[in-house]
Amino acid sequence: MLRVSRLSKSFGTLLAAREVSFEVRAGEIYGLLGPNGAGKTTTLSMICGLLRPDTGDIHVDGTNFWSEPNRAKRILGVAPQDLALYEELTGRENLEFWGRLAGLDRATAVRRAGELLEALALVERAGDLVKNYSGGMKRRINLGAALMHRPRLLLLDEPTVGIDPQARARVVDFIQTLASEGMAILYTTHYLEEAEQLCHRVGILDHGKLHAEGTVAELQQRLGGERFFVIEGRFADANPASWNGFEQRFKILQRTDRQIVAAAMGTRDPSDCLRELLALPVPVENVTLKRPSLNDVFLQLTGREWRD
Repeated sequence: MLRVSRLSKSFGTLLAAREVSFEVRAGEIYGLLGPNGAGKTTTLSMICGLLRPDTGDIHVDGTNFWSEPNRAKRILGVAPQDLALYEELTGRENLEFWGRLAGLDRATAVRRAGELLEALALVERAGDLVKNYSGGMKRRINLGAALMHRPRLLLLDEPTVGIDPQARARVVDFIQTLASEGMAILYTTHYLEEAEQLCHRVGILDHGKLHAEGTVAELQQRLGGERFFVIEGRFADANPASWNGFEQRFKILQRTDRQIVAAAMGTRDPSDCLRELLALPVPVENVTLKRPSLNDVFLQLTGREWRD
């Protein structure tokens, strides 16, 4: 439904996107992940036509975006991170307004707004001014506005930012329902646990470059599959290459003076690995068996913490 090919964009000397390529299929939630300033919003802005790329191509449902932009925009729905709502209008009026802008006639906009208010569990508050809504309710109306014209491709930029866990869970459940009905969804978020739960595939973006993509399981495999070991001790003067057989049995993923993160080579029993690590010829204070997270993958790829 969406194919992005070698997309680049500069602002003066800042290269905000560097030959970014990925695709989103019908019925799939693709997570575009990265810290602030990674290039996520710039990439989404190019995909929906707010910015024109310096180089690269965007295809929506098989057609180049800029050859038929109006066709692409009829297929696209966009829920921006900054709420696109009029606070002096009611929730229902906001939906109907955005539906009319998307080309719906009045009767269709009224009917569609009613459907979405029910799906988003906002019927009882439909007549209230948006300025009196909670953050979670505003996020749901913002999402509803993007869905008024029944898009087949939905771009969601931080759709759960700044809302409480209960409201976030409700939005996530609704997004999963949309994907199950065949909608293609491009999803950006800072909440890595949310991405692990929600996304079929993810791409990790930093400094405008897509460093890796795949399913969560495929990305975890880069860090030793389902588990790796965190070794705590005093390693400032240590030389792992001199430890008998260590580099043949373990791969070092990250190292500091106080910690080594390593993945076991092959498919050995974790208990055997733990015994070997505790017997290293250096003062080892603790060894922890850990399942790789998306943050661990990001750290290995970029060398910095997610929120730096």
